[in-house]
Amino acid sequence: MSYSLLCGVIAFIVSLLAGRPVVRLLRAKKLGKAISELGPSTHMVKAGTPTMGGLLSWGTVAAVTVPTNLYGRLSMLLPLSVLLATVAIGIYDDLGTLLTNAKYGGLSWRVKFILIGGIAMVAALVLHFSFDAHSVNVPWVGQLDIGPIYIAVAFLTVFATTSAVAITDGLDGLLGGTAAFAFAAYAVIAFMQEQIYLGTFSFTVVGALLGFLWFNAHPAQVFMGDAGALPLGATLATVALMTGHWLLLPVIGIVFVAEALSDVIQIAYFKTTGGRRIFRMAPLHNHLELLGWSEPQIVVRMWLVGFAAGMVGVALALTV
Repeated sequence: MSYSLLCGVIAFIVSLLAGRPVVRLLRAKKLGKAISELGPSTHMVKAGTPTMGGLLSWGTVAAVTVPTNLYGRLSMLLPLSVLLATVAIGIYDDLGTLLTNAKYGGLSWRVKFILIGGIAMVAALVLHFSFDAHSVNVPWVGQLDIGPIYIAVAFLTVFATTSAVAITDGLDGLLGGTAAFAFAAYAVIAFMQEQIYLGTFSFTVVGALLGFLWFNAHPAQVFMGDAGALPLGATLATVALMTGHWLLLPVIGIVFVAEALSDVIQIAYFKTTGGRRIFRMAPLHNHLELLGWSEPQIVVRMWLVGFAAGMVGVALALTV
């Protein structure tokens, strides 16, 4: 584990050193984000903050993983491929949310869902046919073979996690911190299974996210953008599937689940009641902000929930 932790520390240092030049470059290229008028009015002061900062995290992950964790471990090509594919979608979408191109608005949700669905299906097929994955680890029960149904489950896992994680990206440091805890939990689970390469990859992601958080902490100097959020969800789901503990994703990622559910509930209630709302504004972090919680309060408290959820997930994995 010492080698894996060292890779995580190296990723943190690389991300930290590259952060300031990357932020300066994004500013020089005028890649400032336009803030939606549908969000809290307090967020309008953030207009113009550089976006696509997720490139810092994922560039670091790739730069560290290729020389330290790829040779003889070709299975790592799967999470790396998922990462790169979703980064490409995120970049294209982020370009449409810039101040200089705000009217474009990026990809429509329909197009985005189709693209994410395509990546999810490819990942599911590769896991089933190339990795021979067809089971689930159930706490207190053990490993259960679910056969070809695994393909549908894997598809839904990648698709749903990618969407839920992207919804969580709305406050300075919120997604980076909660995602770091989730990857750390799966790193521990991977080591419990002696999947050293997967644990190393997960710790590398944690280190890169911590370096990114140095610049994304409130008040953020750079936003993650979809170039960072979409790969986070897709890669986390892929790692979970590779451990066989994908059933624990809703536990370890409880913050992501709460954020996504608040959005779904709000939309469904709004449509069925002719315009009434349950939350002051969805997703959940916006609702809490309108209740009077400060941005740092919301972020730190959700970090605490994410950390506790990660511990619960590891504890449940030990029962298998």
